[in-house]
Amino acid sequence: MRLCTADVLVDLGYDVIEAASGEQALRLLDEGPAPDVLVTDYLMPGMSGADLAQAVRARKPGLPILIVSGYANPDGIAPDLSRLRKPFRSAELAQSIANLVRQEVGGGA
Repeated sequence: MRLCTADVLVDLGYDVIEAASGEQALRLLDEGPAPDVLVTDYLMPGMSGADLAQAVRARKPGLPILIVSGYANPDGIAPDLSRLRKPFRSAELAQSIANLVRQEVGGGA
C-alpha cells in the first residue's frame, strides 16, 4: 500500500517522504522538515495509524492527517481524523488531501 500510495502522490505533484513504520515516521518528523500533510495506513508495523496520529498531534498539532483504512469502522481512530477507505482511486486521494488541507487552512471543519 505504501509504495503504491507514494507513487500516486508523486504523480499528483507531491514531494513524498516514506516511512516503513510509525516509529520511523516519528523520527523523520522530529529530525526533518515539517511536512504539509501526513498520509498513513491504519495497519502498520509497530503501531497503528491511529497511534501515529495521536503522537503526531502531540508534536505538530496543526499538521493535517489522513488515515487510509480498509476497515469500515476501525476502533481507536478519533472521529475528527480524516479517513479514506481502501480501495481508492487517485482522484479520491487527491480530493481527500485537498479537503483536509482546505479545512486546516480554513481553521477546521
